Amino acid sequence: MGARNAFQIIVFLSCILIFGTMSATSLEVDYYKCKQTCPQAEEIVKGVVYNYVSKEPGLGAGLIRMFFHDCFVRGCDASVLLDPSELNPNPEKLAVPNNPSLRGFEVIDDAKLAVEHVCPGVVSCADIIAFAARDAAYILGSISYEIPSGRLDGRVSNADEVLKALPAPFHNLTVVKALFAAQGLSTNDVVALSGAHSIGRSHCSSFTNRLYPTIDPTMDESFGYFLRGLCPENAPVDGVVTQDFVTPTELDNQYYQNVADRKGLFFSDWSLLTSVETASLLNDFRTTPGLFEAKFAESMVNMGNIAGSGQGEIRRICRAVNY
Repeated sequence: MGARNAFQIIVFLSCILIFGTMSATSLEVDYYKCKQTCPQAEEIVKGVVYNYVSKEPGLGAGLIRMFFHDCFVRGCDASVLLDPSELNPNPEKLAVPNNPSLRGFEVIDDAKLAVEHVCPGVVSCADIIAFAARDAAYILGSISYEIPSGRLDGRVSNADEVLKALPAPFHNLTVVKALFAAQGLSTNDVVALSGAHSIGRSHCSSFTNRLYPTIDPTMDESFGYFLRGLCPENAPVDGVVTQDFVTPTELDNQYYQNVADRKGLFFSDWSLLTSVETASLLNDFRTTPGLFEAKFAESMVNMGNIAGSGQGEIRRICRAVNY
């Protein structure tokens, strides 16, 4: 038996095992490989993501955030990608949490173009977001995991739904946990996914309420004065600062040390210290090598399982529904 045939049999048998343990409507690891519709899909996306993120690590943070913002509103259905149109002038993309801060749309566009060139009409934009976030986590933090796929792209996108679904920087722990629970996610997921704040940037407007008129007592005072220097009161332009000043381009557990030192940007970061359960998890992630990486991977998969409406399509381009 040739090596190629042997490899194909191994893949076929692994797919049988996957199909045997999941329902017909479940997402599946290696979905496009098992279906033989686009075996190269994940590698194609990985190549595009690497080309972008290796040059601009901030785009990797943007892709992980995009996955979060997509899945929390209508499930993981790529509704966050839709541009305004005559029929839908106010999509999610224009909501305050996404505009102008959400980044990485060009990465998804190019990944979709590359996949369509090889496998037209097969791979959903929703899956491309999931693959891209997974690949960004590996590039920035050497965090490796398999992400199930087989999602459909939604046809509905409404900016008015975003603020109701997404945790905000000023939310307390009770609100954050409730919003996660509404998506079927646990307190462990809250703490693990908050670790994404170890990369990326934030606009000053997301936390200046903690700096003026007085520095929030829940923030380290010297850190507050440092941030005042970067985000002057009543500045004509909304400045941008890094979220982690120690390892700004590494997806690691430094975030948890920052929060323990009261040097997180957001009130929602500090709120992790306000319950015994979350404070204990935060301390474990801060002190146990490898624990954050393992739990972050697990929680990214959990978030990727947030179901869409079940009604959808495979978009030809990610910015518009099919007509």
